[in-house]
Amino acid sequence: MYSFTDPGFPLPRNAQGPVTCAACGCRLTHDESRGEAVWVHFHPFGGRDARGCRVACVDLPHDRSGAPLRLS
Repeated sequence: MYSFTDPGFPLPRNAQGPVTCAACGCRLTHDESRGEAVWVHFHPFGGRDARGCRVACVDLPHDRSGAPLRLS
């Protein structure tokens, strides 16, 4: 019989998984320079995301749920 108590794989560092944008589905990264709860698009470039797609929220900060935040 196989023992499933120890799968031999290390536990992930972040059990919550990556944060993705609620508007377009792109991966977001935590921006420590803007504050504790701010995420931004992964490698934005000239109004485009890392895949080269034009998305309206690429330059906006996002919250932990992936929703774009409005600039005040």
